[in-house]
Amino acid sequence: MTHFDVATAAVQAALDAGARYADARVMHRRYESMSARNGEIESSTQSEDAGIGVRALVGSGWGFYAVPDLSDAAARDAGTRAARIAAASALVAPRPGGPGGPAERAGWDLVPATPVTDSWASPCETDPLSVALSAKGDLLVHATRTMGEHGADLAEGLYQIWDTGKWFVSSEGHRVDQHIRECGGGISATVIGDGESQRRSYPSYRGQYGTRGWELVDSLDLPAHAARIAEEARELVTAPLCPATETTLILGGEQMALQIHESVGHAIELDRILGWEAAYAGTSWLDLNQLGSLRYGSELMNITIDPTIPGALGSFGFDDEGTPAARRDAVRNGRWVGVLAGRDSAAAAGLDYAGSVRSDGWARLPMVRMTNVGLEPGPHTLDEMIAATDDGVLMDMNRSWSIDDKRLNFQFGCEIGWEIKNGRRGRMLRNPTYTGIGPLFWRSMDMLSSETVAWGTPNCGKGQPGQVGHTGHPAAPARFRNVRVGVRG
Repeated sequence: MTHFDVATAAVQAALDAGARYADARVMHRRYESMSARNGEIESSTQSEDAGIGVRALVGSGWGFYAVPDLSDAAARDAGTRAARIAAASALVAPRPGGPGGPAERAGWDLVPATPVTDSWASPCETDPLSVALSAKGDLLVHATRTMGEHGADLAEGLYQIWDTGKWFVSSEGHRVDQHIRECGGGISATVIGDGESQRRSYPSYRGQYGTRGWELVDSLDLPAHAARIAEEARELVTAPLCPATETTLILGGEQMALQIHESVGHAIELDRILGWEAAYAGTSWLDLNQLGSLRYGSELMNITIDPTIPGALGSFGFDDEGTPAARRDAVRNGRWVGVLAGRDSAAAAGLDYAGSVRSDGWARLPMVRMTNVGLEPGPHTLDEMIAATDDGVLMDMNRSWSIDDKRLNFQFGCEIGWEIKNGRRGRMLRNPTYTGIGPLFWRSMDMLSSETVAWGTPNCGKGQPGQVGHTGHPAAPARFRNVRVGVRG
């Protein structure tokens, strides 16, 4: 049997068991990673798994069942069990919406979808799994050894690779297969000082990742940056503390990616807004009644949801409901205009689009996840922002983050900061932090760079049981007025 045959058998079994809608995803994933520490390989992992996950809808109840067995009998059994679980779920009260609310008005259905038969693959010049392990290991050993030679007490390097095949079938006629290859990596240098340690990372505190081949890792040129980040970590140990004050703040592009992720991306997930997702990292401060009218930020703030960006980590051809990838606005000229949605949550909210549902494997229920959520480029450059700032602080590279369960109040710490005086970058500052309230912070953005990078986040957590999502965040340096910095504790 082909993978499509297996998925089709599961869907038919769910329909025979009473489901009014069903879909199935066969997935095959290979994973590889390697880490090095202080010039030696520390760990190497290779794994492979395959299975099928089946969703069924009975009345207003979803059911899901998954098995690591691609036989016809196992697939049919999974479909039957998914339908039975859905029937049991339908006996429970509908999800939040309230009398006369969006869920009741929508009749608890799915946003209509046009059946699709198609194939999609992410761009890949060099298959990352075909590159010799010795060459990958030599890369990490060289980079970490160089950091040690330039003063790092702890020098670390890492790469990761995912190679995923998906075969999706729905009762509405979808038949879609995808091949998604993702990889990336990074390095970090830690220096231990008197009572504290300082860390510098490249190209990001968690590395850089994308839906590309090994050419992405080659482009990072990790060894070329090893000496610099080790020396900066050592310099940070004796640098003055970031002062506690209210000032003009310039954020580098890597930190902006996290700012978008935490204070925009999670907040516009429709399941959080509806209250369906609350147990893990909370809900959202946004109110659907304000969609289209709420002033989220300044007019420079244009946030898009775009899984079509070639090579970005949150890119795909179709989401895990078979909805084709499409670009749409989340914030336009500072106004909140769009959300990340699935077919059920969109119908419950009275919206007419979905396209943002994924799972992290065959054994997990698909849910609303970020794709590529990022800022459109602005009209400035980082140098222009610095030149236009009389007194301020430049911060970059995330070190810590904290945000409340409404995705509203936040405090972030960065690896490195620089004082800005009279339009010039000055002395280095250690332990820089800043805090704010989401919409007030974004409304204070008065300059935005055109120097955009699609940063990849390979470790976004959500759901219970927990799932790890891969998301992308096009971001560039930006300037914010009257921000509290140097907050301690």
